[in-house]
Amino acid sequence: MISLREKLAHVPSATARGVLNVLLPLRCMCCDTRVGSEDGLCPVCWNSMPFIEKPVCHRLGIPFSYDVGEEAWSPRAIASPPVFDRLRSVAFYEGSAQSLVLAFKFGGRRELARPMGKWMVSAGREFLSPDSLIIPVPLHWLRLLSRRFNQSAALAQVIAKECGAAYEPDLLTRHKRTRQQVGLTAKERQKNVRSAFRIAAGRSGDLDGRHVVLIDDVMTTGSTIAACTKTLLSAGASSVDVLTFALADPSRSDQEETAIL
Repeated sequence: MISLREKLAHVPSATARGVLNVLLPLRCMCCDTRVGSEDGLCPVCWNSMPFIEKPVCHRLGIPFSYDVGEEAWSPRAIASPPVFDRLRSVAFYEGSAQSLVLAFKFGGRRELARPMGKWMVSAGREFLSPDSLIIPVPLHWLRLLSRRFNQSAALAQVIAKECGAAYEPDLLTRHKRTRQQVGLTAKERQKNVRSAFRIAAGRSGDLDGRHVVLIDDVMTTGSTIAACTKTLLSAGASSVDVLTFALADPSRSDQEETAIL
């Protein structure tokens, strides 16, 4: 259903827009406090948004405390290089970022896809291009039926539109219904998603030599992302970069327990 604000969004009359703002005051995306701009955060929620800012590890996108040079790798990336090329995220999974993810994913706040997706475009600008294939991490059809929408696909659609790239929500599929990842150890998560993904029948050739940007809302241990990446590379993708809204801080184990994949 189209909201009144959306219906009047393109009305040129300043009076009409003023009346609309009186009838439907602009609210903070997190706490419902009145704000001055659409899709904005109040000062309190803005201050609790743990944005990830440069300089960051070239591979894992985690911040450095000081600039160590262009394309530098963190010790974690050197010790255990990921199967994907690069990861970029908007914020760590805590504070306002966690509130937005939970409201979007489980609170029926689907309208958050647009502002969250736009933030993700800014975070991943270095590898997003019109030549990319934008592919969301898929849900099993039974989970999609119960949840009614795939939050990663909603974000991917916004991102593809913003950067002019191809949006491919059905190319990568999850044919194995896995357990919820919450509460599982890293090894259990890897086993849980092993062989869970495959390319849609008759579409393997669509990936030949293509650059893929894999989209998800949150990344914790990376087991789901790794399984998807391996499937895409095996099917012919030339490279896979990963873009998420939130990232569980690897230095805080409690985030891995509370992040919901």
